[in-house]
Amino acid sequence: MPAPSPAAHRAARRRNPGPPPAAVRAAYALWITAVAAGVFETALMLSRNPADGAGAGLAVRLAVFTAAVLVAVRMRRGAGWARITLALGLGVLGTASLVVEPLGYLLDGGSLAGALAGADALEWVFGVSRTVHLAAVLTAVALMFAPAANAYFRGPDTSNGPYEASGPDEANGPDARDAL
Repeated sequence: MPAPSPAAHRAARRRNPGPPPAAVRAAYALWITAVAAGVFETALMLSRNPADGAGAGLAVRLAVFTAAVLVAVRMRRGAGWARITLALGLGVLGTASLVVEPLGYLLDGGSLAGALAGADALEWVFGVSRTVHLAAVLTAVALMFAPAANAYFRGPDTSNGPYEASGPDEANGPDARDAL
């Protein structure tokens, strides 16, 4: 029986990259946290101004939240395209959408002290949620590109046998990726 082609071997490895390392599991949990914070912020905005979220704006938010969860699931399963999509789509564009309003306020001459002094309870809760949201996104992006995560998305190098260490986080085989 002929040996499988290198292309077939790579395809099989991509379909089953093994269990995700701790960095990827944590990144996944943080993406879910970010989505939950986004849903919570949307509910807060709707409770304050129901007309602001009606219609297309709410539909867009729900579509983004749904897509984010689905793409995060694929990222956790080892899909490299999902990691890049999350990093660029939510890590860059999503972060920009989270900070554009506060930055605009500050650039227009507003002060942080003035905003905090005039904030009511709902605005404080929103601010805390937005902070959690932003921290979850930034940390998830960083974790998706940690050394163990990079090794996971590359898959094991089987050129010299079942597993070849290619870095300090892989020195003891595929289970060492979970040590982080």
